[in-house]
Amino acid sequence: MTVPTHPSGSPLRERMIEDMSMRGFTEDTRRDYIHCVKAFAAFIGRSPDTATLRT
Repeated sequence: MTVPTHPSGSPLRERMIEDMSMRGFTEDTRRDYIHCVKAFAAFIGRSPDTATLRT
């Protein structure tokens, strides 16, 4: 199954969708995961791949 690319999607998002598809996640699960990552990115105010641990 091929996942369509998103014109506004980042490489991180594309990789995440591809990985979830390869693992057999349902469309609903992929949508929910993407939603949670978007909410996390909004919370930290930047891309999730730049998140760091504050001590």
